[in-house]
Amino acid sequence: MISHQSKTMAALAAATLMFALAGCQKEGPAEKAGKEIDKAISSAGDQIQQAGNKIQSAAK
Repeated sequence: MISHQSKTMAALAAATLMFALAGCQKEGPAEKAGKEIDKAISSAGDQIQQAGNKIQSAAK
């Protein structure tokens, strides 16, 4: 038979998991800013790659 203490611990673990998952669904300002920074870095990388390709083509 499962003890009362085991049932309580299982319920607390389940509640903790529910709250943790609920907190992950909302995107705050830091996450939004991070995504914008990632986009900007990716765009800059693409532009640098294109410039490098043009330089290589011109050097041939």
